[in-house]
Amino acid sequence: MFIAWQLEKLKRKLQKIKLTRFLLLVVTSFLAVQFLILPGLTQQVVTVKILIQALEATQWEPLVEEFNSQHENINLELVKAPNDSNIIEDLYSSAFLLGDSPYDLVYMDIVWVQKFAAAGWLESLDDRVSQATLAEYFPGDVNGGRYQGKLYRMPLRSDVGMLYYRQDLLNQGGYQPPETFTDLVEISQALQQETNVDWGYVWQGKQYEGLSAMFVEILEGFGGYWVNPETLEVGLDRPEAIEAVEFLRSAIASGISPPGVTTYAEEETRRFFQNGNAIFLRNWPYVVPLAEDSEIGGKFAIKAMPHLPGENSGACLGGWGLGIAKTSPHPDAAWSVIEYFNQVDTQRKLLLITGFVPSRKSLFTDPVLVAKYEYYPELLEIAQKSILRPPIAQYAQVSDILQRYLSGALTDRMDASSAMEAAASETRRLLAR
Repeated sequence: MFIAWQLEKLKRKLQKIKLTRFLLLVVTSFLAVQFLILPGLTQQVVTVKILIQALEATQWEPLVEEFNSQHENINLELVKAPNDSNIIEDLYSSAFLLGDSPYDLVYMDIVWVQKFAAAGWLESLDDRVSQATLAEYFPGDVNGGRYQGKLYRMPLRSDVGMLYYRQDLLNQGGYQPPETFTDLVEISQALQQETNVDWGYVWQGKQYEGLSAMFVEILEGFGGYWVNPETLEVGLDRPEAIEAVEFLRSAIASGISPPGVTTYAEEETRRFFQNGNAIFLRNWPYVVPLAEDSEIGGKFAIKAMPHLPGENSGACLGGWGLGIAKTSPHPDAAWSVIEYFNQVDTQRKLLLITGFVPSRKSLFTDPVLVAKYEYYPELLEIAQKSILRPPIAQYAQVSDILQRYLSGALTDRMDASSAMEAAASETRRLLAR
């Protein structure tokens, strides 16, 4: 009896142990599902892709690594493209036209925004960004990212056209930096006679987008306009625009500008100035560090472009920013990338690596940046005079029209009046369609 009782007790004990183990297994499995398996399923790593120029992509790599280390569930991936912005625009356009773009973010030149937005390729950012944040950027950089009142691009880096001048030569001749077009002409002619510098003023006269960018500054200085984005009114055949063209033609005819200027882009003009062959240069800020490392280092300065008395100086606004592709399956993750690049610290790091121009106003006087880029405060004054090329969906076609007729006038194939009248007429027909 006793032995039978002991065996029954042992049996019940073993059954109890098995039940406890079973319950423990059930509880453990439940916790694993709740805290390990389900989060793994619901928080899978999302890849966010951007197409970007190869050179710039290399410069971004430290920031991409930092972003990915801070965002366990997002993998930011840069797709390297040629360093030609026109090719990048075509690649983005082709991807969207195929209907299944692989890019979640769109890294855009300021003149692409309206075209891309009008085509329905971009997601509005208005619900994601505050007015207080936008107020930290130049109005032109923000407005350049709008289409029909909606924001589609956050600024990241800016660019402005400006005038470079040989400070040493002006000081030698006792001249102040030119404020008006007349000043520019007179100083150029005088110093061409007084020094061994061949040319007074070099600028981008080749038939390409740089010609349009240069011309909007001259046009602004003469009190004219290209296309009113609100009314689509065209001003190319107005007296102010024709006078602006005549000024450029006369610069070539009088020998202030070289005859070959109608074939020059940014780099050709930079080399002319950097090699000591020109007194004045119209170009972008990227020239500053390059010129400082040349034979004219410490001998030049920068300022806003000349203008007619009573008119405004114009600095053509360029620059790049980020938008979210309408086709992206991960818009929230894409916005996390934009938020990261929108941080002051991130932008400071990017500028220290690249030497680009800030879009955020406060960074022009940031002590860390000014210690490396002493010209930033001067650049701030120029950036405050920035002007947009017409922010319209048809900008690419409108710019092509201007380039063709303006080049015709500058190369003496047409007179200024005929060229601008033809350009205005063709532009109106395009915008009326």
